Amino acid sequence: AFLSQYPSPMEKHVTAVETVEEKTDLSTGIIYRRRIATCQNVIPEILRKVTTFREIHALKVPNIYLEEESWLNTQKRNMAMKSHCLTWTQYASLSEESVFRESLENPNWTDFTQKGRISVTGAGLLNCVLEAFAQSFLKQGVKKGIKIMETLLQEQYG
Repeated sequence: AFLSQYPSPMEKHVTAVETVEEKTDLSTGIIYRRRIATCQNVIPEILRKVTTFREIHALKVPNIYLEEESWLNTQKRNMAMKSHCLTWTQYASLSEESVFRESLENPNWTDFTQKGRISVTGAGLLNCVLEAFAQSFLKQGVKKGIKIMETLLQEQYG
């Protein structure tokens, strides 16, 4: 289950998602999707105003773009996802990996694991501030993502 219409009250920062590639491996049945998400720039306005360096003017863009790849294996009942930021690649590296799989304890449960990486360069003393903001924002996003998934599953399966 995923949010198919944007914007959505469940995820207000995502304004659009476009599937740019989708294919099914006939031998395994694995469905591969590559999507590009358009998101509102969530960098706080105060950080955008403080930055005067030529390189950091890139923070002042209204939207950021993320690429998400997913592999859905309906036979093994698991899904892997990888995403990374396409905006600010010369200054920041943000990536995330998630795996949803059937629990070994109970086939009606889902085990969810997620890891992310953040690195900011070229912002001088603001590197640490921007990394801390990104880390906090992503931690909130994990909690929000789990809540959205639970809501969607509850609506779909009761």
